[in-house]
Amino acid sequence: MTEKIILGIDPGTAVMGYGVIKVIGSKANLLVSGVIDLRKMQDPYLKLGHIYERVTGIIDSYLPDEMAIEAPFYGKNVQSMLKLGRAQGVAISAAIQRDIPIHEYAPLKIKMAITGNGSASKEQVAGMLRRLLNIPENDMPHFLDATDALGAAYCHFMQYGRPESQAHFRGWKDFVNKNQERVCKQPSK
Repeated sequence: MTEKIILGIDPGTAVMGYGVIKVIGSKANLLVSGVIDLRKMQDPYLKLGHIYERVTGIIDSYLPDEMAIEAPFYGKNVQSMLKLGRAQGVAISAAIQRDIPIHEYAPLKIKMAITGNGSASKEQVAGMLRRLLNIPENDMPHFLDATDALGAAYCHFMQYGRPESQAHFRGWKDFVNKNQERVCKQPSK
């Protein structure tokens, strides 16, 4: 059985979520989840330093094999995107410093992987993760940023081991034409 530890990060400049899962074979279990609370810090550069220190500390404590991080989504506020990108970059730098492979997932991809619905709410994602990881309700993180981070880690768990198909199909007819050996033939009458 293969064993792997995955660190998930939900970047933020006010609250940054993290979640660590341990994978043994085809089963994932929660190790820890929480947030890095930056709301009381005013200096944006000190926030970035604190993010680096905390993410490095989490990495040193749990020794993840890989990191899954949520990609910032495009918003109307360019300044918010810039700040979020900096926070994400610092978390990525901490992983690079420790030679940890990084995988980035769009919020839509994470929601699809967890709930099957790309427009699922944060609460729906949290509820599904609670069931998938068998987390007792009392142990659920209080911040949705932590469950978003767990979602990134769990999304990565669901992705690895499933090689990306290099073939692209324009529809079922195209798939059938390119995969004759996989298609059952109907008996002729």
